[in-house]
Amino acid sequence: MILGLLGGGQLARMTALAARPLGFRVHLFDPHPHPPAGVVCDQVWRAPFEDEQALDAFAKSVEVATLEFENIPTAALERIGQRIPVRPHWNILHITQHREREKCFLRDKGFPHAPFRVVNNPAELAAALGEIGPAGVLKTAEFGYDGKGQRKIQPGEDATTAWRDWSGDPEERRPHRGVLEGFIDFQAELSVIVARNPAGELATFPVSENEHEHHILSASIVPGRFPPAVHAEARRIAEALAVELALEGLLAVEFFLTRDGRLLVNELAPRPHNSGHHTIDACVTSQFEQHARAVSGLPLGATDAHSPAVMINLLGDLWPAPDREPDWRPILREPRAKLHLYGKERAAPGRKMGHFTLTGGNDLEAILQKARGLKRAIAGEV
Repeated sequence: MILGLLGGGQLARMTALAARPLGFRVHLFDPHPHPPAGVVCDQVWRAPFEDEQALDAFAKSVEVATLEFENIPTAALERIGQRIPVRPHWNILHITQHREREKCFLRDKGFPHAPFRVVNNPAELAAALGEIGPAGVLKTAEFGYDGKGQRKIQPGEDATTAWRDWSGDPEERRPHRGVLEGFIDFQAELSVIVARNPAGELATFPVSENEHEHHILSASIVPGRFPPAVHAEARRIAEALAVELALEGLLAVEFFLTRDGRLLVNELAPRPHNSGHHTIDACVTSQFEQHARAVSGLPLGATDAHSPAVMINLLGDLWPAPDREPDWRPILREPRAKLHLYGKERAAPGRKMGHFTLTGGNDLEAILQKARGLKRAIAGEV
């Protein structure tokens, strides 16, 4: 089978690498001149997602197509879908790439979520703060990720000032649409990745406890350090979402765990997810192999973990210079650590350049402390 990937970043790269042992050939469509996944794919279409002729040629060359990120025009998926299956279906992308539609879906289908209001101007923002509380997070309605397009609002803050600061449009010369989410006093963030194939078979990966720095995932700790009931409920909600969406592929479900023990769905991502990178080295089947299996209609693989694991993101901030890498020897000297670099040409602050995973033994706290020590070592802090 020839698998088509839309988007050529690190998620596509790792999906292609995982698909090859199963016998897949992989074709890639990406508008960038040097996508990280390009070097591991059989054929690459370098064209804008609006290029209908290129989309048609790509669709003609593959048997099924999938995506590695949400910011793809749904019109491109609809066009490809006229020729071949696109999994997950573009309707799921239509919901999840737009925060307003995603929140309304969660509300309408009865899934637990933070209180929210859709706002279009400072007056509506002020009214929304009066309804759901004096503190919140104002987020762009579409195409936001890793904290981009977000602004915290503190109690007593002027709504007009906050709106203009968030929009970057002090004169309010163009329309803006945002989603105000009520402030959640949470004790932890966690995620579950669920797979579902066209036959309806479901499989969930172990619950990941996630730590963030500046809105970007810093570390994933697996299994998450939560009571068994939290693990069970997170997986139940993730599976229910997969069924409700008629998912064919992967879905990452991010949660807040509140101080009083409730789980609230924060975001959905219909693709492999940063918090699942540990599965390459810690699970029987990686999330990337599972993604290829699910979208191509194969039986799903086992998701059991071999051992506890900690995944650490490697951002461009660690690079001494944009074109000069850190010294990786502290990680490479550790027998239970696995280094994964994404082949990106230049580093930049906040850019995801790679990750490493540390496994081994049953002492999760010891693994976590050692992983943090390895990150400090490559940053030159020890």
